[in-house]
Amino acid sequence: MNNSSPVIWWIRRDLRLCDNPALTAAIASNRAILPVYILDEQDAALGAAPKFRLGLGVEHFAQELAKAGSRLILRRGRALDVLRQLVAETGAGAVHWSRLYDPKAITRDTEVKQQLSAQGTAARSHGGRLLFEPWTVETKTGGMYKVYTPFWKAVRGRSVTSLLRAPATLPAPENWPVSEDLIAWDMGAAMRRGADVVARYCRVGEAAALTRLDEFLEDTVDVYKERRDFPGEDATSGLSENLAWGEISPHRMWHLGRAAMERGSQGAEHFLKEVAWREFAYHLMYHSPHMLTSSWRDEWQAFPWAQDITPQVLAWQRGQTGYDFIDAAMRELYATGKMHNRARMIVASFLTKHLMTHWKIGMDWFAETLVDWDPASNAMGWQWVAGSGPDAAPFFRVFNPSGQLEKFDPLGAYTGRWIAEGQDGPPQTALNFFDAAPVSWGLSPGSPRAEPVISLKQGRDRALTAYHGARENR
Repeated sequence: MNNSSPVIWWIRRDLRLCDNPALTAAIASNRAILPVYILDEQDAALGAAPKFRLGLGVEHFAQELAKAGSRLILRRGRALDVLRQLVAETGAGAVHWSRLYDPKAITRDTEVKQQLSAQGTAARSHGGRLLFEPWTVETKTGGMYKVYTPFWKAVRGRSVTSLLRAPATLPAPENWPVSEDLIAWDMGAAMRRGADVVARYCRVGEAAALTRLDEFLEDTVDVYKERRDFPGEDATSGLSENLAWGEISPHRMWHLGRAAMERGSQGAEHFLKEVAWREFAYHLMYHSPHMLTSSWRDEWQAFPWAQDITPQVLAWQRGQTGYDFIDAAMRELYATGKMHNRARMIVASFLTKHLMTHWKIGMDWFAETLVDWDPASNAMGWQWVAGSGPDAAPFFRVFNPSGQLEKFDPLGAYTGRWIAEGQDGPPQTALNFFDAAPVSWGLSPGSPRAEPVISLKQGRDRALTAYHGARENR
């Protein structure tokens, strides 16, 4: 690399200027920086909602780079081919990027590093997406952690990388390579008419994420532990969508959360535990990547879950099960691209236990509809509820959606927000679901309320019978 050669900053799920080790390393080279986003086959294959939200994030980040005197170069294609082409076009001597940890990303990035290095281009990967690199957290005997509580005890006192300032400007090259047009990519095509609805609920960009964190730690964290399970209340950080796309770092959440805890904020430690829960999901995915596609526990591979999209499953997807908690949650998901965490557990339990449907069907639906989709957290969450994962809730723990509603939404704030049927003058939130839902579903806020697709007792009894039968056959 000569003194005039630029460096490529290959941007992936790190759409931020603060706390970005790859960007910091690129700036430290004292050379012009070429920010590049590549829509490769992996991002092109994302589900409708995450791909749409990624498009919003890329568009916003391009604007932020422009304010810093830079620009975002957009290219499509196989990552290695695109990077090689950019190196040839610009004479770039190095490529910096933030690590990803799912198996497909690891395979891609390993090849990129090997091939670029072989041709004489420095290839450097950096942390930033996780507090602790997965291979640095080990049990006393040297293995991976399989249970969360020991994992938490192992990491809670560890040093976390200090926060990094955002650069005021980025050094620009004399000549910019050609960029493709984001509009032409049509990242929201699969969302159809739901795109405009979901966009209203998205909080896009680093500035929005930093503001949200500050507001949460100032106004809400004290009640976080006690009220976070009440979906009708604004008692969580709401940062999952920003964290998913790297618009905020877990390091900032950790350091500011820890400062709040030291100030005496009551719920701050529990907030830190949730940040660490995400770390645990990545720890598991890195060490046992099969959790993304099959049951983590071998003994669950033959469990008799149905794997067909039945009318009951369609009713679940469309918020038409006849159970208020389930339907409110599934409508919230479709209208906003998000779902309250307590609600995620309830709908997952209903699908995998009352409806005896494989968790992969639910995981795939979330991968299609969540704007905060994350491979590790999604797989971990579904397997945790289903009983097939590490540190899982036992299968015989079957959430009763009616009982959960009485406990966590006793005044109907959540269900009233999302279920229009039966209300005189339903709120816009409830109507937004019908605006987003495909016309082919044939749904209308004036239609009668759906009848229950299964009795809760029948579903629970069937699930427990299957569970005990599977245990006897092991």
